[in-house]
Amino acid sequence: MADAPKKRKKVTTRTLAKKMAEGEQIVEMAIYDYRSAVIADREDIDILCVSDTGGMILFGHQSTVTVSFDEVMMMAKAIDRGSQYGMRMVDMPYWSYHVSPEQAVENAGRFVHEANSEVMKCEGNVEHARNIEAIVKAGIPVQGHVGVCPMRLAQMGGFFLQGKTAESAMSVIEDAHAFVDAGCFSILCEVTAQEVTQYLAETLPVPVISLGAGSGADGVHIITSDLFHLWEEHVPKHSKTYTDLIPIMEDVFTSYRDEVRDGIYPGPEHTGFMADGELEKFAKKMNWDSKLEELEKKKSGS
Repeated sequence: MADAPKKRKKVTTRTLAKKMAEGEQIVEMAIYDYRSAVIADREDIDILCVSDTGGMILFGHQSTVTVSFDEVMMMAKAIDRGSQYGMRMVDMPYWSYHVSPEQAVENAGRFVHEANSEVMKCEGNVEHARNIEAIVKAGIPVQGHVGVCPMRLAQMGGFFLQGKTAESAMSVIEDAHAFVDAGCFSILCEVTAQEVTQYLAETLPVPVISLGAGSGADGVHIITSDLFHLWEEHVPKHSKTYTDLIPIMEDVFTSYRDEVRDGIYPGPEHTGFMADGELEKFAKKMNWDSKLEELEKKKSGS
């Protein structure tokens, strides 16, 4: 008799620390819709991050900066409904934790209270550490996000590799240490030189996750839509497209359009009909006898 499948256990910050200690890679994904959450949870993904990138994919924003708090909340609630075992993380949106420690705690608390989220992710630098520390002290774990920070692209001069020079590397390391000192349970490095990410993974006491930052970290994060090429406008160098859904969707949409226009869909196999003998009664009551033959042909599929 085959062994029963091993029941999955809930992923917690302790789970991640254990994986780090044992050298097991942590798998993190940006998830922002119910069905993807169901599948990711079924397929043993460790962290389901409600990314503000979902605002671009689902709602058409051209930048994460314009994605609203309410839109992220909507996605967070969907992920809660679709997951049971993976850690539910929220990528806190622009201007939701930047103003003050009080603002940061209030908004993080709303995600926990209203969407059953478990941990937050906050991007930034040493200047944001005080506000992030307040969230941690309020009892809500935080993953710190360093390196390329989409909310700060204008300040950073654009989207380009961080840590490419020794000076830039020291800046990323300073930010990461500030976040660890603030109590972050994990650090995510986005588009950072692999050497810098690996150094942090080897020296920090918390798991380091790579997003376009090489293979030297304790885990990897990817945007779900990048797996399927759903953001056609730009494919980041660090992302891998496993299946291009765009041509598949185009073929399906075209087939549907053509079948509707040609009268092929819906066919009898997709249609409900009146019970035997009832059509004739109905046609007589409604003086619709002229249509009887045509309707019977449709019912038989001839």
